[in-house]
Amino acid sequence: MSASPSPRPRSVIVTRLRAAGCVFAEDEARLLASAARTPADLAAMVDQRAAGLPLEHVLGWAEFCGLRIAVDPGIFVPRRRTEFLVRQAVDLARPRTVVVDLCCGSGAVGAAVAAALDRVELYAVDIDPAAVRCARRNLATVGGKAYVGDLYGPLPATLRGRVDVLVVNAPYVPTEAVGLLPPEARVHEPRVALDGGADGLDVLRRVIAAAPPWLAPGGHLLVEASERQVAQTVEAVALGGLVPQVASSDDLNATVVVGTRPALQGGPDG
Repeated sequence: MSASPSPRPRSVIVTRLRAAGCVFAEDEARLLASAARTPADLAAMVDQRAAGLPLEHVLGWAEFCGLRIAVDPGIFVPRRRTEFLVRQAVDLARPRTVVVDLCCGSGAVGAAVAAALDRVELYAVDIDPAAVRCARRNLATVGGKAYVGDLYGPLPATLRGRVDVLVVNAPYVPTEAVGLLPPEARVHEPRVALDGGADGLDVLRRVIAAAPPWLAPGGHLLVEASERQVAQTVEAVALGGLVPQVASSDDLNATVVVGTRPALQGGPDG
C-alpha cells in the first residue's frame, strides 16, 4: 500500500493554491491529493501548480467528454468548449464512419468522437511529434492511427473521397492576441497550437481549401472558430465548394462551422 499522500491539512494546500491565483483551489487540491502517490509527490505537484504549470500537465491528464485524456507537459490542453465540436461531429456521423482529426494535439477530439460511436475508422494528424506521441496513447483504445505531418500530407492516399467526418481544432488565435492569453496557455502550450496568423485563419483557410477531395459525398468538415471569425470562415467554406452551416453554444461559448460536400446525384445519398 502507498503512503498517505497528504500528511498536512488539505486547507494548507488550498491556501497555497489560492494565493497562486487558482480560482478552483479546493477542487484542484482534491485532484492533486488523489493523484499523488507519496507526500513528496504531492509536495512537488503543488509546487508545480503554484508556479503556474497547467493543472492538466501536473496531473498528466485532462477530463474531456467524460474521458480521461493523457496530456503530456508542453501539449495543448483540450478545452471544454471543444466538447461542442465533438457533439456536432457525433450528430452528423453515419454508420461505420471514417473520421479524420486534423491538428489533433493530444487526440482528444478524435478519441471522444470514436468513443461515442460504433465501428469508427479513425485517423489523426498533427505537425508536432510530441503531440502525436501523446495522441497515439489516447487513440490506442479506439483503434485510431496518428501521423506526424502538415495537415493532409501524411494521410493514406486511400482515404481520398472516403472521409465522412473531418474534425479540426486548428490554431485560430490571431498572432497579436497570443500575448493576451493566460500564462498557462502562452507559456506552457506550444505556439504552433495557438497562433493562427494575422487574423487567426491562416491554418483554417488551408484546411478548408484542401478538404473537398478528401470528403466522401455527403461528408462533413467541422472546424472550431471564434464568433468574430464566422463570416470569413463561412465564406472560405462556400468558396471551397462545400455547403456551410454554423452551430453555436452559448453555454460553452463555442462556435463550429460545418461544410458539407454535396451528395452525388442519383447515388445512395442523392
